[in-house]
Amino acid sequence: MIKCERKVNECIGTTDFVEKGTDNVVFRTCNQERNQVVFQMGTSDAVRSLKAAQIVCKDVAAVDINMGCPKSFSVSGGMGAALLTRPDLIHDILTTLRRNIDTPVTCKIRLLKSSQDTVELARRIEKTGVSALAVHGRKIADRPRDPAKWNEIADIVSALSIPVIANGDVFEYDDFQRIKVATGASSVMVARGALWNASIFSPKGKEHWEDVKREYVRKSILWDNDIKSTKHTLREMITHYTCLELPEGKAVIKSENLADLAKVYGEEEYYWWVSANRFPLNGHK
Repeated sequence: MIKCERKVNECIGTTDFVEKGTDNVVFRTCNQERNQVVFQMGTSDAVRSLKAAQIVCKDVAAVDINMGCPKSFSVSGGMGAALLTRPDLIHDILTTLRRNIDTPVTCKIRLLKSSQDTVELARRIEKTGVSALAVHGRKIADRPRDPAKWNEIADIVSALSIPVIANGDVFEYDDFQRIKVATGASSVMVARGALWNASIFSPKGKEHWEDVKREYVRKSILWDNDIKSTKHTLREMITHYTCLELPEGKAVIKSENLADLAKVYGEEEYYWWVSANRFPLNGHK
């Protein structure tokens, strides 16, 4: 992110953060999302995190530090869950952000070896002045199939005065209320459940995943979404509901751009219509 520059994309009405010297859009948002979208970053350095935050902070509702990701690419760089064993560095990163940007700062953690250890870390994080704390109800060694420990999230809620965002095992609309009641959390974060079927947020119940998938492809075409990001979400959906080894999955993997994906899902006409009618918001092609 620190290699990016801010550009207004007049063709689709977005604000793009583009890697300098390339066409690589690292982050894309828009004015309508200004008070909703939270920019989450992985970092292991207070100065670098501040540089990144200063680039994007005027265009987002909050800046969040990921301290919960257990993936090797994150941990090997000292980011994500690697920070959980370095409370002094956590304090340095969060206080540096809080002192230097006006945008709210939050962070996300996961459970430590004992509930007491997690509560102690959460209290220390609260003292940095963050606006909220998200807690994923699993430990680093836990696998996604292991049940999230909502009771340990409840321990953290009881110990803090700032809002706590509960995360883990939210797969249906009713789970939002279930986890709030079980933990006392002020709000809820959903990850895999939303990747698999974004209509999880509808109180009317989830739509069929095939319909959601097709609408996602159309939205990706409309907003010129990054092909890697689009393929990642489609792979998550396909893996959950069917199998990547089937023809659809193989076609998605082989796709190199949105035009290829449009062919896979029979949206070629829509793709070319969007392409032909895309013009700057000032009205000039």
